Amino acid sequence: MPGDGRRGLDPVRVAEVLVRPSTGAGRRGSGYRVAERWVLTCAHVVHDADALRVRFEADRADEWTAPAETVLACEKADVALVRITGPVPPGVHAEATAPPVYGALPDADVVLPCSAMGFPRFKLRADRMRVLDDGSPSQYRDSCHATGMTSVLSNRREGTLELAVSPPESDPEKDRSPWEGMSGAAVWHDGTIVGLVTAHHRTDGLGRLAAVRVDRLHDLLTPAELAVFERHAGLPASASALARPAAGPGPADAPAGLAHLPDGLPLRELNGLVGALTALPAVSNPTTLALLLDSIDPMVAAMSPRSPSLRPDVFGILRTCLRYPGSLDQLLEAIRLMEGDSAGVARMDQEAVELSRRHRRPGPGR
Repeated sequence: MPGDGRRGLDPVRVAEVLVRPSTGAGRRGSGYRVAERWVLTCAHVVHDADALRVRFEADRADEWTAPAETVLACEKADVALVRITGPVPPGVHAEATAPPVYGALPDADVVLPCSAMGFPRFKLRADRMRVLDDGSPSQYRDSCHATGMTSVLSNRREGTLELAVSPPESDPEKDRSPWEGMSGAAVWHDGTIVGLVTAHHRTDGLGRLAAVRVDRLHDLLTPAELAVFERHAGLPASASALARPAAGPGPADAPAGLAHLPDGLPLRELNGLVGALTALPAVSNPTTLALLLDSIDPMVAAMSPRSPSLRPDVFGILRTCLRYPGSLDQLLEAIRLMEGDSAGVARMDQEAVELSRRHRRPGPGR
């Protein structure tokens, strides 16, 4: 984690916000516990709520649920603060006393990695261990840890962040988004909260989400509302006090060269790049992976220790590439050509940049 005290996303503080409206069926959203009794979410999630509950660590050993109430909901900014009114289990007091760090993103031509954790509708599962009165299985909604990239200059007119993430497999319901329920999830970059997921614009496709920006809240909230957020959620009193996360490379930057990497690189150093590669369809499909390997140094395909499991296989491929300088760059370039411009390729390039920087040899005189 960053050395300045930023902690980043803590899954035990991720909340399901369960809403019973005054009329109509119940609904849910996502949120993040920013203090012992305070949960940050979106205003539209709690709109017209007759009753609220927040749930943490569902179906795990430390699961707990408590009633809550909306203390502040700003529709203009689409942010809300919910106070937990029921008992908080003794074992979870200590981990949630300090608020998260809030960050501002540069208004520049950069593409930055981001993540969010929430409970979208496409994660609905049948729980065959629990049966309803009519004999059908119960259902539950699992968590989604969405990772991807944000192109900071997108959605400037709307004033939101555009998050490019891995899309769900399908969109079967015409009147309901598969991302329904993800609203309110905190968006993280470099250990700081930089936004809240607020919408899925279906015309953007299944792999795009919009998020309200933390660095716009000081313009959208009234002074009285800001005071509430400062007191209970730890939001700085002014935008100038927001953390400034490290910026990543712009999209026009040349891909990082990896020919200088040592061939004995520890596996842990390759973990980030392996994670990005295994998330790509071109790599996870055995047929296209074989085509990729055939397009580079034939010794790599011939000598890579192959495994039926994807991650060990990719680790072996990368270790073989390191023994043949230049072949790892050839592999990444072949993937770029096959995948095109995508969030997954942007993440791959970001991991390659960071790996290259960690092992860059100092120049003469340094």
